[in-house]
Amino acid sequence: MTVLIVEDERTLARELGIFLHNHNFACTVARTAAEARWQLADTPFDFVLLDLGLPDGDGLDVLAEAKQNELRAAVIILTARSAVEDRIGGLELGADDYLAKPFSLPELLARMHAITRRRFGLHKPTVPVGAFSLDLQNRRLLHAGQDVSLSVKEYDVLSYLVLNKNRVLTRLQLTEHIWGNLSEAGFDSNYIDAHIKNLRKKLGQFADTDWLETARGLGYRARL
Repeated sequence: MTVLIVEDERTLARELGIFLHNHNFACTVARTAAEARWQLADTPFDFVLLDLGLPDGDGLDVLAEAKQNELRAAVIILTARSAVEDRIGGLELGADDYLAKPFSLPELLARMHAITRRRFGLHKPTVPVGAFSLDLQNRRLLHAGQDVSLSVKEYDVLSYLVLNKNRVLTRLQLTEHIWGNLSEAGFDSNYIDAHIKNLRKKLGQFADTDWLETARGLGYRARL
């Protein structure tokens, strides 16, 4: 998943980026309100980690403007502000959660996992996928209790299709979800086709994969 870290403290932004990268998130950092607005207009992120005290403006203003522009990313406010009014203001503007600084990085990750489950209507971290089960929290695909070996990107493609089950996702949507900003990453849709081909080959050694469908001319769908 892709994350925009809006944080002007360089050390904290770097720690967040390294931690989340190690947990397979693709991260972009914005250190000002202006840069955050530009990034949000340019890239469809899955998460926004938003500091309120930015050098050129208030993070709440960035959030309000993004919501007016139909921001779909989940937003977690990260701030040293202790006033209840700021917390309430962020939540009323549409933030999904709030963490006061200093905070635990594992707690942040747990909250991101919980938000993902809520957004996709999941009550458990394990999702049935045909004859397989997807362990979202531990990033594992299982068949009859045994691990199915997938690369990081193969897992990312599969999990995003499963989270959006029965919905056709275009190659562009899948690519943006996995690699983030396309203009910077330089990836194209052939990468998605290659990953789908590899997934069918690997999963097909264990069970039928008819549920992993190609929507001709459009993209792919997990019909579950």
